[in-house]
Amino acid sequence: MQDQAVEVRNGEELDKERLSHYLQQHVPDFTHIENIKQFPGGFSNLTYLLETNIGEWVLRRPPKGAKIKSAHDMGREYRVLERLQPIYGRIPAPIHLCENEEELGYTFYTMERVKGIILRNKPPKGLDLSAERMRAISEATVDNLALLHQIDINTTSVGDIGKPEGYVARQVAGWIKRYRNAQTDDIKSMDEVAQWMEANQPADGAPGLIHNDYKYDNLVLDHNEPARILAVLDWEMATVGDTRMDLGTTLAYWTEASEAKVMQLAAGNLTWLPGNLNRAQVVERYQQTTGQDLGPVLFYYVYGAFKIAVIVQQIYRRWKQGHSKDPRFSQLIHAVHYFGNLASLAINKNRISDLL
Repeated sequence: MQDQAVEVRNGEELDKERLSHYLQQHVPDFTHIENIKQFPGGFSNLTYLLETNIGEWVLRRPPKGAKIKSAHDMGREYRVLERLQPIYGRIPAPIHLCENEEELGYTFYTMERVKGIILRNKPPKGLDLSAERMRAISEATVDNLALLHQIDINTTSVGDIGKPEGYVARQVAGWIKRYRNAQTDDIKSMDEVAQWMEANQPADGAPGLIHNDYKYDNLVLDHNEPARILAVLDWEMATVGDTRMDLGTTLAYWTEASEAKVMQLAAGNLTWLPGNLNRAQVVERYQQTTGQDLGPVLFYYVYGAFKIAVIVQQIYRRWKQGHSKDPRFSQLIHAVHYFGNLASLAINKNRISDLL
C-alpha cells in the first residue's frame, strides 16, 4: 500500500554513474546506486527513489524549463528541513544538498525515504477508507496543520526563513503578477478574483510557520494506523507569515463531493470521500484546536483557490512552451478555469462550502 515508484519518465532520466560518482565524494559510507525510479505523483519538482548501498533515499530536483526560483529552490527546501528536524519530528531526515548546477546539470537534494501511505488520486489497493477512517484522517490532518501553525517562530530556528511583515499584501500582489507572467488565455473569473483580492485584503495576523502546500498527497500516513501522520513532504515554499493564508491554501485544495464530479484534478485530493470534514468543518475544528477565532475566512479561501490556479497556469505554460513532455499537463488550462470559477462562486455566495 505504500507509495510506489515507477520507471523514470522519458526525458527526465538521471545519469546514474555520474550521480553515484558525485555522492561517493560527498556522503560518508555511500558507494553506489543500485537502481533509480521515479515517483509519478505531483506536478512541480521531480522526485526520484534511489536504492543505494546504505538504504532508500528520495532525490528532489527542479523540472526542466522551470524559471520560478522560489518554487524550485532546492537549497531553501533542504535548509528548512534542517531547521525543522530538532523541533518537528514529522519530516524526512535531510542527507545531502547540491546547489552547484555545474556538477550534474541541476540542483538537487537527497533525504531519507519515509515509508507509508500517501493518499493520491486513487486509494491504495487493500486500504479500507471507510467513512469512519476518513473522518479520523481528515481530523488528524487539520490538527497537524494547527500544530505546525503554533510552533513558536521567535524561539526556534525557523523564524528567519521569511519576512512576515506585509505578508498578505505581498502574496496578493505576487500571485497576481505570477499569473500575468504565465497567462496564456483570457479568463474572466481570474481577472475578477484578482481585482476582488486587491480590494478586500485584510491586515496581517500573527505570524507563524507556513507550509504553503499542505494537503493529503503531501502527507505520509502510517500503514497500521492511517490517521497517524508520519511525515509532511514538499517544503519548498515554506516560510513565515499570516498562517490564515496557509489555511486558505489547504481549504482550496480540500475538494468537496459535488466538486469531485466536475474536475478530475480536484478529485485527486480524496477529501471528497464520505466521512471527510467539509471545508466549513475544517475551519471549525481548526479554531477549536488552536483556540483562535479566524474571523471571516472567505478571503483566505479565495486567495488559496487563485493561488492554485496560478500554480497550474505556470505548469501549463511550461508544457505549452515544450519544456515538459508529461501528457497530464496538456489539459491543465481547464483546471485554471475551474479554480477561478470556484473562487468567483465563493465571493458571490459569501461562503466557502457547498459551492456547486
